[in-house]
Amino acid sequence: MESAMKSKEKAIAGVTSGMISANETVTWRGKHFGMYFTHQSRITEFDRPHYFVDEMEKGMFKSFRHEHHFEESEGITTMTDILTYETPYGIFGKLFDRWLLKKHLTQFLIGRNEFIQKCASI
Repeated sequence: MESAMKSKEKAIAGVTSGMISANETVTWRGKHFGMYFTHQSRITEFDRPHYFVDEMEKGMFKSFRHEHHFEESEGITTMTDILTYETPYGIFGKLFDRWLLKKHLTQFLIGRNEFIQKCASI
């Protein structure tokens, strides 16, 4: 949650603290584009320590899949995010994605990952 303070992101249901595992859910509430949204995801794949996948069950997207891959080499762990999503609302959703959403989600993930990297370096 600390990594998403800018959007006031907060886990409000499901697993709200500690580690999450296979088939568990978490519901997030955060402020994006001046409005509060909720997003419920389930961990659909889990192969610790290599990767896990969360997929939206309820939220504003038509579909949302977030893969988290971890690779260790010479004592350094690299995390790679693969985010696949579809917007609702036809052409309006596609235009919103092109003009604002893709950049917003990319910056959100970069900020979160920079925070995680700082915490891991301590």
